[in-house]
Amino acid sequence: MQYNELGKSGLKVSSIAFGAWAIGGWMWGGADDKQAIEAIHACMDHGVSTLDTAPIYGFGHSEELVGKAIEGKRQQVQLLTKFGLVWNGNAGQHYFESQDAQGKTVAVNKYAGKESIMAECEASLRRLKTDYIDLLQIHWPDETTPIAETMEALELLLQQGKIRAAGVCNYNAAQTQEALNSLTIASNQVPFSMVERKIEPETLPYCLANQVSIIAYSPLQRGLLTGKITPGYAFKEGDHRPRTRYFKPENIVAVNQMLDQLRPMAQDRDLTLGQLVLAWTLRQPGIDCVLAGARNAVQATENAYAGQVSLSLTELETINKAYQTLILV
Repeated sequence: MQYNELGKSGLKVSSIAFGAWAIGGWMWGGADDKQAIEAIHACMDHGVSTLDTAPIYGFGHSEELVGKAIEGKRQQVQLLTKFGLVWNGNAGQHYFESQDAQGKTVAVNKYAGKESIMAECEASLRRLKTDYIDLLQIHWPDETTPIAETMEALELLLQQGKIRAAGVCNYNAAQTQEALNSLTIASNQVPFSMVERKIEPETLPYCLANQVSIIAYSPLQRGLLTGKITPGYAFKEGDHRPRTRYFKPENIVAVNQMLDQLRPMAQDRDLTLGQLVLAWTLRQPGIDCVLAGARNAVQATENAYAGQVSLSLTELETINKAYQTLILV
């Protein structure tokens, strides 16, 4: 496993990180808590030291599971969590409505005001059962709060020793620049996969030029690039994926046709398609950390192994040629 520094923060993370969205159960059709904890332990056993979660993942449940999994092992991991998606109160910018663990419909707002951030940090510390967070990130930009105010709160948390580094998520180049005017941020967590490459024209080059690490989320496009999601796949009730662009039936067919071109390479290297895709993602410029979710220990172990895979220039070129044949609707 390779370990990379995030920006200029001094914080090193494993190149493959455990993404804890799915284990929260929210929007993924449920999850098994015991298997989730086993998945985290399997990751740690295979060199994955970085765990990324957020309060909104299961309305605190994901953070609580991560906290349970690392009891007695806090010094072995880097904890990454977020703030800025709140479901209590009316402050901020309305984002969407969802159901909490009790089935109650709640309004989720984007809000990154200073006092709210301080309160969210304390709640995350309690759920994670720790006295510091390695990287605290704003989850989504909040148009109702000046970026300078958000950065001021993060700077205060740094001074208090409650966080080791500060980051952003889903920021474009202009927003990242505005954040850097107030605070040296370590990273920008953004969606990036073989089929989702919107950061390449502007955000990625800006971050590279300004020593802001890219943490790539959804590198397997929420499971689509594993090859396990085939036409007619039966999604569980509550799974959000069928409502998204990449999971339209036509796009599932198109992506699988692209993956069919990569199967011989994966077989020759004794890799799963998911491992091959993760290894490709890690070889892209500016990508210092890739989040990979897992519901059980087997998936977690497979993801961890991808951090050890080295791809040749010829293999990378073959993968890129396969991508060029992909047409999505």
